[in-house]
Formats: sequence, C-alpha cells, structure tokens
Amino acid sequence: MGGAVSAGEDNDELIDNLKEAQYIRTDLVEQAFRAIDRADYYLEEFKENAYKDLAWKHGNIHLSAPCIYSEVMEALDLQPGLSFLNLGSGTGYLSSMVGLILGPFGVNHGVELHSDVTEYAKQKLDVFIRTSDSFDKFDFCEPSFVTGNCLEISPDCCQYDRVYCGAGVQKEHEEYMKNLLKVGGILVMPLEEKLTKITRTGPCAWETKKILAVSFAPLVQPCRSESGQSRLVQLPPPAVRSLQDLARLAIRGSIKRAMRQEVARGGGSGLKSTPMFKRRRVRRRRMETIVFLDKEVFASRISNPSDDTSCEDGEEERQVAERTPREVKPEPPVNFLRQRVLRLPLPDPLKYYLLYYREK
Repeated sequence: MGGAVSAGEDNDELIDNLKEAQYIRTDLVEQAFRAIDRADYYLEEFKENAYKDLAWKHGNIHLSAPCIYSEVMEALDLQPGLSFLNLGSGTGYLSSMVGLILGPFGVNHGVELHSDVTEYAKQKLDVFIRTSDSFDKFDFCEPSFVTGNCLEISPDCCQYDRVYCGAGVQKEHEEYMKNLLKVGGILVMPLEEKLTKITRTGPCAWETKKILAVSFAPLVQPCRSESGQSRLVQLPPPAVRSLQDLARLAIRGSIKRAMRQEVARGGGSGLKSTPMFKRRRVRRRRMETIVFLDKEVFASRISNPSDDTSCEDGEEERQVAERTPREVKPEPPVNFLRQRVLRLPLPDPLKYYLLYYREK
C-alpha cells in the first residue's frame, strides 16, 4: 500500500511531498513527521527505501506507507493530554510521533503481537530518547509497549481517547474495537478494505466516516492455550508522575518559554545571522584543500585557477569578492536547551537529570 506521492531525497522532502498531496494538512502533524526521521526505523540495509511512499516489511518488522500514517494522524485529531492505544504498534514509529503531540501528561500505549518486534520498538525508542534533538524540542509522552494479541485485551482495562489498529479488522470484531473508546473518542482502523474513522458520540452512539481504500493484512485470531483459556493482555496502569519528575518538566518548560521570548524579541538563540565578510585582497597562490572522510583526514594541494590569469582578471575578481558575502557552510544544529541547562548553577548530577541523562 502506498505510492501516492513522489519519493523524497530525505525526510523533509518526503514531508513536503505529503503536504503538497494534502495527506498532511495540519501544523501539529507536520511537526511530528519532521521531528522523527522515518529512516531511523528501518534496518540499515534497507534505508535507501525509507523515503518512498511505500510500506516496508522484513520478517515481522513492518511499516505502513507514509501516506497511510499521514491520514491516520490527521484522522485521530490528536491533542495534548489525551490517551492513545496503538494496536499492532510495530516499530514504534507512529507511537513516537503521537507522543510528541500528546505531551508529558498524555497516555501512550502499544500492543504488538510479536515479541521480537516489541524489543525492536523499545530499542528504537531508547535511541530516540538518548540521541534525538527532537526529544528536547517537544514535551514527549513516552510510549509503553506490551506483547500480546490485541483481540485479547483484558476486559477491565481502561478506555482510551484515541485508538488506532494497524491491521485489517473483520466485521465481527468491530464492536470489540468500539468498546475500547471513551465517549467522545476516535477510533481509526482498516474495516472492510476502507480506512475508517469512528467517533463515539454517546454511550451507544457512533459516527462513521470512510477515509480511503486500503489493503491491510487481517488481524491474527487469538490462539487458545492448552487449558483452553485465552491469554489476556494486561495494559500498563495509568502512570502517576513523581514530584521530582514534575519539577523537571516545570524547569525545562520555563527554560523553553524564556528561549521563545528571546527569539520573539529578536535576540535569542537560533537567530544568529551569517556574518558578512568582505575579502580585501586576492592572493595568487596554491590552495590547500583538506578533505574529511569519516574519521580520516586527507590533505592535498590543488592549483588556483588564478595562477595563470592576468592582473586585470585579478582586479575583476577582487571587485566581485568585495560585493559578495563570504559563503560559509551551515553550522550543525545546536541544542540550545541543553546548552542552557549545562550553564545553570547546579550540581552536575542535577543537570544531567534535567537532561534525562541524554548523550548529546
């Protein structure tokens, strides 16, 4: 499933194409898609296909096409503080994007049938938290993944504001899925070859909207144990944040607000302009070129084309150089929140706690 939009050279170009094709229509969804690189959830040997609008499967690992995830995210109408249940959570790619919107006071649970995929998702989540600058740019609702069949969720589990199922739902399981929703909640799932949005408008009232035609593998039916009993899936209980964790959120939030205010005034971090540089003289000499390749450095000398030019050419080049700003390579992105935290007059262990002990 997929192929609705052109492939991108990188994650941003893929998102540009999804926006142009109207699969991504809101700022919140766009920000979440740009914040998490789809290629990070691929195995290394398949990453060249990450920015194509195609589904990918290797063994039990599976990712839906970007156009499908876009429609799902838009249909869910996500807001900070909501609870979300992802049935067939897979690599955790969708759950992590959802977590960027839900914020620290949301609930983000996933159920995955295959234990190896659950471990894969946990590994990817750990890498995201430790290394991605997007973790500091957003207030993140960390997903919790459990292994089991989503058709065997314990009947005493809580209901959710938003539910997504990533496998084809048979008509006989439609009511089961609906009962996972709170009143006012939204369920998005493939039902009878259509991606379907169902809104629970009352205890026994529903609104249904067909979004687009899709083709999903069907839900795997539960297997009974030797005793004939089903293996009930226990979802994580609602988490209660500690006072220490709440203080960390408050401090990080205050720093972010101060940074935004500085940016609004035009003097904050992240608004540094490229300095203008006027070259006063042009020297005719051989130029040294240093090439960085991975961890090795290679230096070589190349001839300057101006070696064979006349004085008149040199004068013309000098005049052009004086009118043209110096071209500089863009600096790598700076994590300004991290810089601010590290400058606080606090003991190092407390600083690293505020940074969630992240590596960069």
